[in-house]
Amino acid sequence: MREHPRVDRRPVRRLKPDPGAPPPDDATLQTWPFTVPAVRQVLREGFELPTGALVLVGENGSGKSTVVELLAGALGLNPEGGSVGTRHSTRASEPRPLDMIVERSPGGERWAYLLRDETLHGLYTYLEDNRGPSSDDEHPGRREPLFHELSHGQAFLELLLRRATGPGLYLLDEPDAALSFTGSLALVTALLDLVGLGAQVVVATHSPIVAALPGAEVLEVGPWGLRPATWERLELVDDWRRFLDAPEAYLRHLR
Repeated sequence: MREHPRVDRRPVRRLKPDPGAPPPDDATLQTWPFTVPAVRQVLREGFELPTGALVLVGENGSGKSTVVELLAGALGLNPEGGSVGTRHSTRASEPRPLDMIVERSPGGERWAYLLRDETLHGLYTYLEDNRGPSSDDEHPGRREPLFHELSHGQAFLELLLRRATGPGLYLLDEPDAALSFTGSLALVTALLDLVGLGAQVVVATHSPIVAALPGAEVLEVGPWGLRPATWERLELVDDWRRFLDAPEAYLRHLR
């Protein structure tokens, strides 16, 4: 019996360079974000999004958050967090979108949402000022909480669980900054549930817990640009192992 080919329903398959756009000139290539190797690689080669989850890991300044911001910009998401329809801005700091084409799957879900740790405070304020309808007998518990009355980690998880309820593309930039050890495990559980519903997830993280998301593809970001990696061979994981085994070996150099 013939097998039917598997239908690709990824909300976003890839970003690819726009062949009709003029290439950036030499002066432009010497300015941020084009000086970031990961950005230069995306501009040159495009950026493939897998089915399920993709984890970006790298040092501060490596470009992992910038790649997330560029992807959000290409999708038209609010740069400081939220969906396409979110109208919230404090101070623009994100790079302008590159000349890229977003390749989607026919019939794929178009819902997308961005959560950036560094702009969560402003997003919480916006959402509280534009809260959903009150609870009633027909829709109990529907009204959103006051996010500012929760802890940083509680508010982040509450918002994620309320916005990430089905297929779509979810971009999370350094969510581990808000989370404890158990909170990070709760995040991994939520992301696994999302992937199980057919969602795509892209996470930029410093957390070895989040980077261990089962089934996720991992890209290590650094001076080389973007390269495939496994959790066991990440510099991040090796650094934490060494520190936890012998913290004094690191701390004595700080005095």
